[in-house]
Amino acid sequence: MKKPILYFLYAALLFTACKPQTPEHYTDTGKKACIYPEYTDVTIPPNIAPLHFHIEHADGNTVTRFSCGQKELTLSGADVKPSPSDWKELLQTAKGKRITVDVYYERDGQWMHDKPFTLTVAQEEIDPYLSYRLIAPSYVTYEDLTINQRCLTDFSERVIYSNMMLSTEQDGQCINCHAYQNGNPQQMQFHVRGHLGGTVLIQNGKIKKINLKTDSTLSAGVYPAWHPSLPLIAYSTNLTGQAFHTRDPQKVEVQDSRSDLILYDIERNEVSTVSDEPDALECFPTWSPDGRYLYYCSARFHIEHPEHPDYELMKNYRTIRYNLYRRAFDEPTRTFGPEELVYDAVSLDKSATLPRVSPDGRFLMFTQGGYGIFHIWHKDADLCLMDLVSGEVRPLEKLNSPDVESYHSWSSNGRWVVFSSRRNDGNYTRPFIAYIDKEGKERKPFELPQDDPDYHRQFLRSYNIPEFMTDRVTVSVQNLASAIRHPAHNAKYRQRE
Repeated sequence: MKKPILYFLYAALLFTACKPQTPEHYTDTGKKACIYPEYTDVTIPPNIAPLHFHIEHADGNTVTRFSCGQKELTLSGADVKPSPSDWKELLQTAKGKRITVDVYYERDGQWMHDKPFTLTVAQEEIDPYLSYRLIAPSYVTYEDLTINQRCLTDFSERVIYSNMMLSTEQDGQCINCHAYQNGNPQQMQFHVRGHLGGTVLIQNGKIKKINLKTDSTLSAGVYPAWHPSLPLIAYSTNLTGQAFHTRDPQKVEVQDSRSDLILYDIERNEVSTVSDEPDALECFPTWSPDGRYLYYCSARFHIEHPEHPDYELMKNYRTIRYNLYRRAFDEPTRTFGPEELVYDAVSLDKSATLPRVSPDGRFLMFTQGGYGIFHIWHKDADLCLMDLVSGEVRPLEKLNSPDVESYHSWSSNGRWVVFSSRRNDGNYTRPFIAYIDKEGKERKPFELPQDDPDYHRQFLRSYNIPEFMTDRVTVSVQNLASAIRHPAHNAKYRQRE
């Protein structure tokens, strides 16, 4: 009977001996800890994956201690990687409180201690999944891309669909514009452009491919917005071109020569026109959470020489600016009211794009820059928030950076937003997540956690269109490829009375 007792006693002593200990003697630097990703003093969800980070300035031993009340977690090594079980237990203890993080490291044989930082753990959880398109920021390659889904409570990632399934050197293809009805992965759509083109709809596991181009519309549907409760999707239709700068650091200019708004009725397989004003460039529709209004951005530009519209637009691209508008929607008749101005960015010599309404209907988040609409290429693009009750508009200073902030999405509970930013290197978009309280006050954002802290500094893909999901997409890649191989069902055009 004594052998087992001695064995367990030995194991306990060995565990105690191996547990990292903070140094007794050290020098306080008084400086902010230098870590990557930069997770200092951020607010995080209570169900987020572990925040793994690298201590940048250590050249010897390192010890990091996480503490909240009586709960402590101590780790050694320049790569700080709490285990999933330890991290989950720590977050449960710290929910609604703060975790203090102390970083100790050796430099030139001396122990140093940086100024402690905190991780504030919110009460509200984040939606468990995030989807995005991974694409190289190249101007000649677009075939090697995927739409992926990432579980935010751990590091697991899965491909929803790969462009390389059916794309060939002779028959090029591009997939884009994934969207969901209220973040529901059972109600999904994305486009296939080029080879075997069409709009792919997933509804409760059933897949169909639709051709939304009719003789009465400008193009097939482009930028989508699911109605929050009805089987309807609003789209902009766009004729888009791009030009390349030779000296401007922004590299590319993307501009619509024409764009309108349409509505697709899924059950009837019918397309109808929402707005097709000849001198208006209308784009990026989005619904209010109650489905009573369709918001969008629009610029007024009259083409003087219709035989050369692209040249005329590109020549004047810096003068084209977009305001935010909305139209009331009548559900019984499926008709829209007159255009209402929501935000006059043009009067401020600005251009507003990508409107998104918070789930409680109070706030409108959008991207604002000096001109144009495709702000992912504009380094002056910042996120702004409009209080739809008071009309106040302000920049989200804690979310913005000197580089690009563009596409954004609200979580289903309205407490979290994800947005794409190029703040790291100016070339690659990365997803950042931030807490927004009930009064619209933002907290410092944090970068999407990865198992390898250095992952994003080595990953040569951009994350496009980060969208929250309440669950994961379960339709297989193979079943999607099979559906895409088949001819598309042609949508019918319905003339409004």
